[in-house]
Amino acid sequence: MTLEKIALERKTHLKGEFAVPGDKSISHRALIVGSLANGRTRIEGLSMGDDNMRTLNAFRMMGVEIEEPGRGQWIINGRGLHGLREPENVIDSGNSGTTMRLLTGLLSGQRFFSVITGDNSLRKRPMKRIVEPLSSMGAKILGRKNGNYAPLVINGTKLEPINYASPIASAQVKSAILLAGLYADGVTKVREPSLSRDHTERMFGFFGANLERGDNSVSVSGGASFEGRDIEIPGDISSAAFFIVAALIIPGSEILLTRVGVNPSRTGILEILKEMNGKIEILNKEEKMGEPIADILVKTSHLRGVTIEGRLVPKTIDEFPILSVAASVAEGLTVIRGAKELRVKETDRIAAMTRELKKFGVAVEEFEDGMAISGREDLRGCECQSFGDHRVAMSLMVAGLRASGRTVVLDTSCIGTSFPGFKDIMLSLTH
Repeated sequence: MTLEKIALERKTHLKGEFAVPGDKSISHRALIVGSLANGRTRIEGLSMGDDNMRTLNAFRMMGVEIEEPGRGQWIINGRGLHGLREPENVIDSGNSGTTMRLLTGLLSGQRFFSVITGDNSLRKRPMKRIVEPLSSMGAKILGRKNGNYAPLVINGTKLEPINYASPIASAQVKSAILLAGLYADGVTKVREPSLSRDHTERMFGFFGANLERGDNSVSVSGGASFEGRDIEIPGDISSAAFFIVAALIIPGSEILLTRVGVNPSRTGILEILKEMNGKIEILNKEEKMGEPIADILVKTSHLRGVTIEGRLVPKTIDEFPILSVAASVAEGLTVIRGAKELRVKETDRIAAMTRELKKFGVAVEEFEDGMAISGREDLRGCECQSFGDHRVAMSLMVAGLRASGRTVVLDTSCIGTSFPGFKDIMLSLTH
């Protein structure tokens, strides 16, 4: 089989105003909570990437009627907390870790049998981080290597609430436990070492679930029902990040990204790029369904290297591949530490970006928990590999638009998992 590839040349003057696709993380949660609600939920702006379609199809397999009256517009006829039915086949999460981990929490509390799997990459990603806390609630989950790898076999059962101190800040771990907590008698609490993205909490609150929040903690009471709502999904800050960095590093650029989600648990990328001297303005800020949204104006900037660690890491975890591209042309040294979680994403993103940036002529030192990147004025075109990781692929495309000569990015079909049409939008802005 021939893998898809994209060839790029150096560009200048990125110009335009546009909206990025709906937020992938919020889209997952809208589908999940809407399916568990009583009555109709209308969703506007749902992300159409393969990851979200995996979640949508899983609920269809469990008897939820989901209709599409228009592109990006969906109607869910929710079946309530206890209305799901046993799927007749294995649930396939594809490359979506969010689908697998969140649904494992949800399926643990059902009164039926289910099996959930994923593609070759997802079957290598660690699942014990959710299996262990869910098992302490009484969940019956089997998987390869003592439950650490999919496929996961779940015998749904009655669950007990827990008070869980997570060793890592992970929205997927937290959300899996909270979804299981909806089926436990009593209060389930999750505490994190630092706050991970909080879209699940905001979605629960918007639908009226019984939720309480504290410092780096959240609690949910089981058994309470909630009603369907109308949802407008904001633009995905993780998708916007590729255009933001492109505009910052491509000479003569100015772009306006409209109606982007600027949830404080997700805006580490904006904080870091501003610290790097990026010209970024947040305009027209408002709130929809508990989520802050805004327009983002970006202009070409002379970036400077910084040190990234601590509280900013969980707020930026998905954006490190494109952030490393920004660092590759920034003046001085950029150091990333405390980001070991990047090792267990769709690929080992630390190793992948270290290897590929070196092909562009960038000096990179790899650490177990991060990297040090010495920025340079010019990148040189090369042939590079995405390793089947959508964020790596899009990041290397942005690097190729800044590099001299021709750049070829191999294995780019993976971009469809989160951002179908990325190439067309990006190239439509270039001159």
